[in-house]
Amino acid sequence: MAEESDLEKTEPASPRRLERAREDGQVARSRELVTFVMLATGVSGLWVMGEMIGNHFGSALRNGLQFERASAFDESHMMVQAGTAVLQGLQALMPLLGMMMVAALLAPMMLGGWLFSTKSLAPNFSKLNPVSGIGRMFSTESLAELVKTMVKSLLIGGVAWWVISGNVVSIMALMSEPVHSALPHTLRLVTSSCALIVGSLLLVAAIDVPYQLWSHFRKLRMSTEDLRQEQKENDGDPQVKAHIRRQQQQMAKRRMMSEVPKADIIVTNPTHFAVALKYIDKEMRAPRVVAKGADLVALRIRAMAEDNKIPILEAPPLTRALYRHTQLGDEIPLALYGAVAEVLAWAYQLHRQISEGGVVPPAPRDLPVPESLDPLGSPA
Repeated sequence: MAEESDLEKTEPASPRRLERAREDGQVARSRELVTFVMLATGVSGLWVMGEMIGNHFGSALRNGLQFERASAFDESHMMVQAGTAVLQGLQALMPLLGMMMVAALLAPMMLGGWLFSTKSLAPNFSKLNPVSGIGRMFSTESLAELVKTMVKSLLIGGVAWWVISGNVVSIMALMSEPVHSALPHTLRLVTSSCALIVGSLLLVAAIDVPYQLWSHFRKLRMSTEDLRQEQKENDGDPQVKAHIRRQQQQMAKRRMMSEVPKADIIVTNPTHFAVALKYIDKEMRAPRVVAKGADLVALRIRAMAEDNKIPILEAPPLTRALYRHTQLGDEIPLALYGAVAEVLAWAYQLHRQISEGGVVPPAPRDLPVPESLDPLGSPA
């Protein structure tokens, strides 16, 4: 079947589809938002710690340029001075670098949350297909990225030109200032200029974030057939469920039939129903139904009872009542205690007669079965 086009996928992504996409590493991300947060953090750090950083660099510069005459002929002294200057520079920049590291970790979480997936690292050889690559180059997404890049370049370039052209006099005046004052002034000038330029990225990020969300959810749209297939997967294929149900019924039937040889007596209808009863003194509060069945299953229960010499009693009202009002493993209803007690007593007498000899005990008749429990005897 041909692959569905985007026009056929008109339904929003289901929660299950979104969860699977997240497991595959597909979440909405905005590089413009991350860039803005990183640059805004850096500019804010420079604004707050600019004077401290300037003082550190000024001190490093003074210490690097001050040395004794004897040190000028010592080659190792130059390396020591350079190493000291590097350490002082790193010490000055360490707070700013720490802020940038925190921003780099938190910025992606602002859109899409925290995500760690190894599936996105797995090789995808389909991306090496040149035909697909050319298609991606001329896709709507690539066109949108091109337009966004052009707008961003024009916006940032225009703001940078406006900032620099407005500070030409201040920039030229730095050349006539002493070093100890020019360096802090330079940092403040760079910081204020960068703040204005970074501020323009806020507009780009404000446009890019909704676009990335819209693009992400558009890629995950589903067709009505996708929704039906997912619903089938969640609920289970009816054919598979029916097959499992048949297997469960067969297993339950086999377990039930294995209990027939352990029963004390089988009561029948005589051919439509059969119920196997068992009672163990001091282990059961009341006799239990260990097997029951109708029609062919009832015939199998009777056949197994005959093979294992289990007493069989034709008691249609009692059998119908037990079949209707009990499940496998259930104790018999309280209203049938009297009738079942007579049946079990007859079964025990029959077992004793078989083992010891004597007169065959007469089968019980007119068992006390309430009409409300007998489906054929009930007024309803």
